[in-house]
Amino acid sequence: MFGADKGQPTPLDGSALRIGIVQARFNEGVTNGLRDACLAELAAMGVKKEHVTHLTVPGALEVPLALQLLARRGEVDALIALGCIIRGETYHFELVANESGAGVTRVSLDHGIPVANAILTTENPTQAMVRQIEKGRDAARVAVEMALLKGRLG
Repeated sequence: MFGADKGQPTPLDGSALRIGIVQARFNEGVTNGLRDACLAELAAMGVKKEHVTHLTVPGALEVPLALQLLARRGEVDALIALGCIIRGETYHFELVANESGAGVTRVSLDHGIPVANAILTTENPTQAMVRQIEKGRDAARVAVEMALLKGRLG
């Protein structure tokens, strides 16, 4: 979002928002970093700690169902998916990456709720570690910005 007169980003105010986070435990060293960066950014935008629902699930394939369950409750303004899929030697990487991504998008469209997808897909653990902070922050900003946009558009 940019201010009308200066072209500068408008600060995002998440103080009235309720956010749901679903974090995969697989590759927990990375997903904990995503979570910490995400929570810090949400707090910086004014989202109250008591307005954040945080769930963990075994892996990336389980994230969409937990997101769907939160969406059905109708108690959050936006959702955030956190996970990490690192390429291995088999086709499993593509399967998990494609299916989890499609599931996250489906939850958003089926329930009309913003979902920020920060399920990392990387070639190796080093790439995942490098991206965890930036992508965790990005997910928080996307969730707040899209929830505010939904609120304005009805």
